[in-house]
Amino acid sequence: MKPPPFRYAAPTSVEEVLDLLAANADAEPRVLAGGQSLVPLMNFRLAQPGFLVDLRLVEALTTLRTERDVLVIGAMVRQSAVERSPEVALAAPLLVEALGYVAHPPIRNSGTVGGSLAHADPSAELPAVALALDAELLTAGPSGTRTIPAAEFFRGPFTTALEPGEILTEVRIPRREGVGGYAFVEFARTHGNFALVGVAAVIEMEKDIVTGASITLSGVASTPVRAAAAERALAGTSADAATIEVAVDAAADELSPAGDLHGSTATRTDIARSCLRGGIQLALSRAQDRR
Repeated sequence: MKPPPFRYAAPTSVEEVLDLLAANADAEPRVLAGGQSLVPLMNFRLAQPGFLVDLRLVEALTTLRTERDVLVIGAMVRQSAVERSPEVALAAPLLVEALGYVAHPPIRNSGTVGGSLAHADPSAELPAVALALDAELLTAGPSGTRTIPAAEFFRGPFTTALEPGEILTEVRIPRREGVGGYAFVEFARTHGNFALVGVAAVIEMEKDIVTGASITLSGVASTPVRAAAAERALAGTSADAATIEVAVDAAADELSPAGDLHGSTATRTDIARSCLRGGIQLALSRAQDRR
């Protein structure tokens, strides 16, 4: 299938992008990042923008750097570049691990970090990782710039806090202090397919005691969700097998995923339990190895 007719522009600066979005507001403009989600939607005519603003030539959105203790990823940095970056591997290994589950290498060669986050697919890997890592998302729009915590960015399926005429410009991930372990696990029918459930986990330890935990899930609600009950169950414990089961039960008790043709509510909850258990165990193992 082919998309309906649309006008197209490829600006070279953020300011020009914002000007084009404002000048063509009546045409329901969309920005094009990697195109791995938007282009198929356009081809099926599920999205019909009258004006397309291509971000590929905006160099300001392609930087990847470290500022003191913060990893800064431009919205247009390719997923494959992040996956291969030694800088990201050191500062945010959870992100690198999660990217290995995103579709297939050709998709990651075109797909962008910012594009995935702004698309806000509730089953996607990167929104859950952003939430687990307490990322901040920087935006630019008609009213200036904003910094939005990941916990406030995702509003619903394919819906974010971005306002009309506003774009995502950077993702800022704080580096964590202390000894910690991480894990990303998910269940999909085949590797690269949309996952039924995903879990991102970060565990921090001092000696044999868990001093902090950050655990999020994808695919179980309209947005990625924080498993706060599991985090509380683990904090201050040695996280033995019995404690892990308490944490898994506590998280599962708060879940009520919608059933669909891929799995009922009960099936998705059972899968979530398994992913939670595996993610917590792997993150703990890595934290213990780093002590």
